[in-house]
Amino acid sequence: MNSSVIALKVDVDTYAGTRDGVPALLEILGSLGVRATFYFSMGPDNSGKALRRVFTRKGFLRKMLRTRAPSTYGLKTLLYGTLLPAPRIAASLPHVLKMVEKAGHEVGIHCWDHVHWHDNLPRMRPEEARNELEKAGKLFVDILGRRAETVAAPGWTVSSASLEIQDSMGLRYCSDSRGKSPFFPVFAGRRFFTLQIPSTLPTMDELLGADGVTPLNINDRYLSLIRPGLNVHTIHAEMEGGNLSGVFADLVRRLLDQGASFITLGEAAVSGYAADPSDCVLSMKEIPGRAGLVAVQGD
Repeated sequence: MNSSVIALKVDVDTYAGTRDGVPALLEILGSLGVRATFYFSMGPDNSGKALRRVFTRKGFLRKMLRTRAPSTYGLKTLLYGTLLPAPRIAASLPHVLKMVEKAGHEVGIHCWDHVHWHDNLPRMRPEEARNELEKAGKLFVDILGRRAETVAAPGWTVSSASLEIQDSMGLRYCSDSRGKSPFFPVFAGRRFFTLQIPSTLPTMDELLGADGVTPLNINDRYLSLIRPGLNVHTIHAEMEGGNLSGVFADLVRRLLDQGASFITLGEAAVSGYAADPSDCVLSMKEIPGRAGLVAVQGD
């Protein structure tokens, strides 16, 4: 464990996660002296529209039930964009993004509209995908006074168009994928040149309720999965910053006690872990615990 390095990637998907979950995570991380990389959904919170996946994605309802999504996300969030108007996330809560940066964490773009990107990217015209990222990028500049240097796709969902657009943005790196180590993606036969730093560990919502995993023993599972070298762990402001914040804090404490160190993804991108990255095929595949396809690093 002494040689294990953890990069925490924080996906912030919703209005409530931004308003409530992010400050809670800042308190935990600050108390433990740990820095992370936060990715913000910048536009409207249309979380209620995600419920359509019950009819379109095998296993989605089962995942919602075993992770207790209604209590995790709250009823209002599950109605945003349907019975309730979709609140603007970053425009309504710019102080949260500034708070994260002031605390010394890294800040990047998750998306404009999380549900729209996650559910519709494969069918988007290239100009529509570009518009989504450009709107997010412009608001990012308006709030923080600088261009974003990193993007992480909602639901690890990519296309040739999205990867091409990211290449054109002059980003330092992206974190759109699941895999083992930093790489340059080859998608649909085309090589892209923005470094990918993939998530290497399963997320909490992928593990909970499966194979006997509960909030009481999930950290034992995580400790068994940590390997020497770089481990990238994606957490969600709505879960680890919500009713499972105590479980997350316990995991970080246990990792620190066992000698693990923590870095941001930006630090990982310039470290020896990203030295001489290989070209790897990136393809959309199913993985355990998640409904739908995600971008997975090949050999």
